[in-house]
Amino acid sequence: MGMLDNRVAVVTGAGRGIGAEISKLFAAEGAKVVVNDLGGSVDGSGAANAPADEVVAFINDTGGQAVANYSSVSDYDASESIIRQAIDTFGDLDILVNTAGILRDRMVFNMTEAEWDAVLDVHLKGAFNTTKYASIHWRTERKGHYRLINFSSVSGIFGAPGQPNYAAAKMGVVGFTYSCANALGRYGATANAISPGASTRMTDTVPEDRRREGSIESTEQDPQRSPANVAVPLVYMASEQSDWLNGQIIGASGYDLQLFNKPAVIRQMRGTERWSVEGAAEQFEQIFKPAVGGDGGFFG
Repeated sequence: MGMLDNRVAVVTGAGRGIGAEISKLFAAEGAKVVVNDLGGSVDGSGAANAPADEVVAFINDTGGQAVANYSSVSDYDASESIIRQAIDTFGDLDILVNTAGILRDRMVFNMTEAEWDAVLDVHLKGAFNTTKYASIHWRTERKGHYRLINFSSVSGIFGAPGQPNYAAAKMGVVGFTYSCANALGRYGATANAISPGASTRMTDTVPEDRRREGSIESTEQDPQRSPANVAVPLVYMASEQSDWLNGQIIGASGYDLQLFNKPAVIRQMRGTERWSVEGAAEQFEQIFKPAVGGDGGFFG
């Protein structure tokens, strides 16, 4: 008996890296999996069936059940076919994991519009595209124990300097996840985000001077950096046991698991009338500045 017996999952970006490990572990735990992957390069160009096919072959050869899907999550209409394939093939959809992503790194002053748009199209629009069609099914069926798991990143949480597009997309995913957590609960669905840390072909493209120790930007090759480590907590998150977990960011880096706090007011200045410029400036320095301290926890 596996923790995901008889549950149906769609995993996007599942032909390599973290997505592939999630698909394999889900199948080993009893899930029927649609392995979605366009099969493109790290920057999103090109396409190939082989990555998804290889993961599906591994799952089926080891006693699991999986089918391949080669659609791009950035394609609004094609995303419906991803969800539809799960329902038509396996009869339902219980779990959606939005892992698909690309990188087009550039400092903000050098970034082109195309580089900005391409990254947001895959990470943020892609998460919306698949989630919309999954949520339609969940809202109709209302069976319960539905799971939406989106991928964020420390690049967004801490603001990686050479990844303004990626950082914006990944923090957009957080806000999107919060919204879905509030909207879909009445239909029996939870929505959570993962902030992973692992060595993948995406992280290997990040220049050494821009890597952050302990984050997805670190590419040290050792067992702690294996993408398989990230897959483990997703099994519980995708199971029927995790109904209580909703609207949260979970960190999974190496052998460490974290629960991130939600944005909260840490200092507040109350006035009895509109602030003067001088008064607001004085209070900023007296009240807010000590709370920020140092570099504020961002990349230095």
